[in-house]
Amino acid sequence: MGTFTQLDDEDARAIAHALDLGAPARLTPIAAGTINSNFALDTDRGRWFVRVNEGKSAEDCGWEAALVVDLAADGLPVAVPRAAPDGRRFFAHRGLLVSAFAWQAGRHRAPSEVSLGDATAIGETLARLHVAASARRRSTWRDGIYQYADIVARFEGFRGSTDPALAHAIEVLGDEFAWLTGQAGVRAAAGHGVIHHDLFRDNVLWDDGRLVAILDFEQAARGSFVYDLAVAVNDWCWDPGRGTGRELRADVARAMIDAYDRAHPLSPADRAALPVELRASAARFTVTRITDVHLRQVDNPDKDFRAFLARVEHWRGAGLGELFSVV
Repeated sequence: MGTFTQLDDEDARAIAHALDLGAPARLTPIAAGTINSNFALDTDRGRWFVRVNEGKSAEDCGWEAALVVDLAADGLPVAVPRAAPDGRRFFAHRGLLVSAFAWQAGRHRAPSEVSLGDATAIGETLARLHVAASARRRSTWRDGIYQYADIVARFEGFRGSTDPALAHAIEVLGDEFAWLTGQAGVRAAAGHGVIHHDLFRDNVLWDDGRLVAILDFEQAARGSFVYDLAVAVNDWCWDPGRGTGRELRADVARAMIDAYDRAHPLSPADRAALPVELRASAARFTVTRITDVHLRQVDNPDKDFRAFLARVEHWRGAGLGELFSVV
């Protein structure tokens, strides 16, 4: 994790002036995330979270901002970027697209801290998010950059690697993608709309037991509702302290799925697709952690592809039966 773009005091003054943040006092880089460059900006009007949107177009930034504005209007706990004088919720500055958000108090849950109550809150909030985001005009929906074909193409890009660290992953993923391709009809039959695509623990803030903010909608796009639910299960519902450190907490997963179902009832087609999506989402994050972290030699133990490869293997084994026998 790191800061890819450096900002100095002159940049801070320009951003603060353009977005009406107050007189800047201190700009501090935040070493978090693998895509954007993030900063804490202290001014005489408080603290702000400043994000340099790396690799995005103005259209991307505008789409994401419009989505969170609508979600906030529907009562979802999301962070809304400040509006610039021209009405856009980002500022174009020396070739950079910069967003700023009011600083939100709270912290992320560690894996060992996730409770049944947390899982219930995540399931319910994700369901509300799906309903609100998908109520927007269909003409505003977009396709994301992590479609199934994109993930398979990434896999094919390293499938011939001779890196011994990847040998087992390549073998497992090859079998998995062959199986997933055969499940295309099951996946297509499930409910689709606008989904978050990345509801990991580091994209949610908590204030004690209260969920206060869902963050980072840059991957939000058209997709399967149960795929999004599966992404959340695959991150939130694993115990780092037992056995291999990668064991499913089935009670937490069931609490999340049940809460989602109460708020946004799962159809028979959704229920049929959910086991498939648990495998698909685990494979997706195995692949992207290989391409974005391992192959780029990024030193980030929290993004080790082996953790998600373990989930792929869990679902290929007895894991689905363990979960769905009582769901």
